[in-house]
Amino acid sequence: MPMYTVAALYKFTPFEDPAALKPGLLERCLGAGVTGTLLLAPEGINGTIAGSRAGVEAVLVHIRAMPGCADLDCKLSSADEPPFGRMKVRLKREIVTMRQTGVDPRGAVGTYVDPAAWNALISAPDVAVIDTRNDYEVAIGTFRGAIDPGTQRFSDFPEWWEGQKERLAGKRLAMFCTGGIRCEKATSWLRAQGVEEVFHLRGGILKYLEEVPEAESLWQGECFVFDGRVSVGHGLAEGAAHLCHGCRRPLAPEDLDHSAYEEGVSCGRCIDEHSEADRARFRERQRQMGRQGAA
Repeated sequence: MPMYTVAALYKFTPFEDPAALKPGLLERCLGAGVTGTLLLAPEGINGTIAGSRAGVEAVLVHIRAMPGCADLDCKLSSADEPPFGRMKVRLKREIVTMRQTGVDPRGAVGTYVDPAAWNALISAPDVAVIDTRNDYEVAIGTFRGAIDPGTQRFSDFPEWWEGQKERLAGKRLAMFCTGGIRCEKATSWLRAQGVEEVFHLRGGILKYLEEVPEAESLWQGECFVFDGRVSVGHGLAEGAAHLCHGCRRPLAPEDLDHSAYEEGVSCGRCIDEHSEADRARFRERQRQMGRQGAA
């Protein structure tokens, strides 16, 4: 199988008319043979795409020609199989949903910390390390000693903070997420709440795993990614996690031994979340997928 280039990207920049940008962007992606999902909103662009190296580069050239995107940065990795089935360009209200007014990552944000300096920061006794990702992402990997807010969606973070801010008062805050975008918004929002000493990992977990040698790493487990690879580890090598297609949560290899696990249907976490009618539909979907794979 050919190796596919995967590009995770985002850029906060004002788009006056995101809808006008969609047709040209989609055409460029399809013409380059690229698949994945890109989100367009008045605050910018976010997403992950995959394809040949030349195809991905062609799309990045197109994006960098869009308003305010000339200095677009992205994180490149690879996959042995296509991580996405098709290409989607979607219009959204936010490129990462927080549902808070007045948040502008182009203004005040936290202090960026490069991966090489991250270990020293999060090892300091006066620092509280906060994982801003969702609970199912944290479950398969996080930084040693990090606080898990237990949120099911990023928009839950402000409510969590309101319940924890007194306990964390006086601490310096070090925040991280997969690629950096959620921390851009979270630290911007915290600055607006009057929190001054807040830091975030530049480039997110992906950049850390790419640059920091495993022997020196404080990362434990794997990092969930929103594509067919499911997870990556140090050096951005594809991880061992699987995906439950009943609830879209990542599963560790040992989770496949759970009595509730049925491929494409259910796992130990979601067995009580769906009805038997739902599971029957999932089984039919799995059967159809099997037929397509055998064709």
